[in-house]
Amino acid sequence: MAIGSGPGKGADNPINRLVEKDTVPWYKKPNLRMLYILMFPTCIGIEMTSGFDSSMMNGLQAVPSWDNFFNHPRSTILGLLSSLYSLGSMFSLPFVPLVTDRYGRRAAIIFGSVVMVIGAALQTASQDFAMFVVARFLLGFGIPFAIVAASSMIGELAYPKERARIGSLFNASWFIGAIVAAGVTLGTFAMPNNWAWRIPSILQVTPSALQLIFVWFLPESPRWLVSKGRGEEAYAILAKYHAEGDLDSEFVKLEYAEIETTLELEREQGKGRWRDFVAAPGMRKRLLICSFLGLATQWSGNGLTSYFLARILDNVGIHDDRTKNLINLAMTCWGFVNGTTLALTVPKMRRRSAYLTCTIVLTLIFTGWTIASAEYQKTGSQAASRAVIAFIFLYSPAYNMGYNALTYTYLVELFPYHARAKGIAVFQWWGRAAGFFNQFVNPIGIQNAGWKYYISYCLFLLFEVIFVWFLFPETSRRSLEELAFLFEGEALREEQHKRIKEEVEDSKVTIPDNLSDKGSAVHVEHN
Repeated sequence: MAIGSGPGKGADNPINRLVEKDTVPWYKKPNLRMLYILMFPTCIGIEMTSGFDSSMMNGLQAVPSWDNFFNHPRSTILGLLSSLYSLGSMFSLPFVPLVTDRYGRRAAIIFGSVVMVIGAALQTASQDFAMFVVARFLLGFGIPFAIVAASSMIGELAYPKERARIGSLFNASWFIGAIVAAGVTLGTFAMPNNWAWRIPSILQVTPSALQLIFVWFLPESPRWLVSKGRGEEAYAILAKYHAEGDLDSEFVKLEYAEIETTLELEREQGKGRWRDFVAAPGMRKRLLICSFLGLATQWSGNGLTSYFLARILDNVGIHDDRTKNLINLAMTCWGFVNGTTLALTVPKMRRRSAYLTCTIVLTLIFTGWTIASAEYQKTGSQAASRAVIAFIFLYSPAYNMGYNALTYTYLVELFPYHARAKGIAVFQWWGRAAGFFNQFVNPIGIQNAGWKYYISYCLFLLFEVIFVWFLFPETSRRSLEELAFLFEGEALREEQHKRIKEEVEDSKVTIPDNLSDKGSAVHVEHN
């Protein structure tokens, strides 16, 4: 029997059947509509910070005043300036699950945002190389707290019908920050003083400021509340946002029963401790997949265009700073268009199919990119130079189809609640480690090896195709609770289904006493 099959799978699950019968779109549900509006600045928009940073560092390399202020950083020094963002993340990630699981998703978002505000302020006020480096380390230190908590919050709080799409939009917001940064650096690069790079630096505080303003209006994750024995608050939130305040909703009762029963089973299985990641076979599989995703999202060639586009363009004969910034802005806008479109459509596909298509197409495109770069280096052909630009633009939708649109959606589905924050933190650690390596090594490789350096990416992309084919499970069209025991065997899934059925049939799912009227569903969540 296939992984994840058995009782309660897909359309056989009563929750899924109720969701399918719900034909009212989210924008016609006032409470759910408000929830998604609040999610944008507080959760979905968090990756704007990463997008802004990546595009800003790309753009600053073509800003003469920044280049002069830091004594024309190239090779190792340029790699260090870029990689400190990833290094800061690597140092913070061991602490991220502790804050996220112990103090809540909202608390982790607040903490990470405060750290990033401090980092952006220091970056703007930098008087020397050391101060700029410390600022970038702090920005990197803060971002994982917000990313891990927000991606978990989206999966745990969104209505099941929209969960995959909302989760996919999480990474798409990267392009909003990137477009703003590319536009700002294009507008300031000709300024004759240091404000040409200080203005983009201070604007990096904007996403974190939005999170600190709006997070107070966002409800906490119902699953986190249930795990802390605060079931009444969790039920109130589910009723308010998933049933528009109807405390008698059959859907809410089933959803609450599934969450409560699954968390109870998870505790019995001992999930969530660090040692379980290597002790239990199912968790080892999850650990392997999330570690691979961390590496693949950074070692698929995207690190080249995200941080070192200016140097790549130098290698194909494009040296004008304004032209570089225009290409950077155009590529970022193109990424936003195709990234957002794919985020809204790819979740309808089966996860394995989307990832396989993504990796195969990326391998073909990057191979063409490498061949065109080699041809330019050997002959100076303008056709080869234009071909490299074309491949860079083709690369964007191919990457976004899988690694941008699905990664956080897939991770939230892959891990059960008690291991979710730790699993996403492990993914982030490997991603940041790979990013640190890329950001430090890429400028050296580009400068010393030129097009030959790209061959290493072609080989890793081929490995990605093989890994996805053999090891990626299918997770689409199932609730998070259905997927909680994806690798744990049929017996445990049957026990889960049996307990949920018994709890519902025995009328154990009752409305808490202090939630006897619909107004309470609004009140309790803020207690």
